[in-house]
Amino acid sequence: MAKKRGKAKKRKASKTAKKSTREKEKIPVLEVKRLTNLPLPEYVFDTDVGFDLRAAETITLAPYEQKPVRTGIVIKIPEGHVGLIRDRAGIITKLGVHTAAGTFDPGYRGEVSVVLVNLSEKTVTVEAGMRIAQMIILPVTRVRIKEVSELEPSERHDRGFGSTGLKEIIKLEKELNNLRK
Repeated sequence: MAKKRGKAKKRKASKTAKKSTREKEKIPVLEVKRLTNLPLPEYVFDTDVGFDLRAAETITLAPYEQKPVRTGIVIKIPEGHVGLIRDRAGIITKLGVHTAAGTFDPGYRGEVSVVLVNLSEKTVTVEAGMRIAQMIILPVTRVRIKEVSELEPSERHDRGFGSTGLKEIIKLEKELNNLRK
């Protein structure tokens, strides 16, 4: 009977190991080649959706100037995914520097560069090694593109910017201000 229990435990442990291996296989892998001695991109907290990218060079941005900044890495985005460049809150609030949109496809193998835009009225220096942006890796669905003569109508129709509540909020603010007077 002891032998049977031992075999059952081994089978259970084997199933757990297989499950763990399968779960790891489901997590996409971002391959990174370093061109400098900067640290690899990293998620700072377990709950972060984007990993930080660092500047591989020191640059100066005049007010309202934009420049691409090298990161010192070449990446391979997993098939069926896209890498999107996003702002880092710290660089926006402390320096007034934003990132321009960046989209990295799975087939791109050049160095990752981030276009930074200085929206402040002061000259800003970005130092090599500084965390300048973050990249989010997302799965994508490719669609078939089909031309049609008409589109099915929707409740929203063609109402764009501010059409989902901004007018109502402004109206309520005016009413509150009138009540305060």
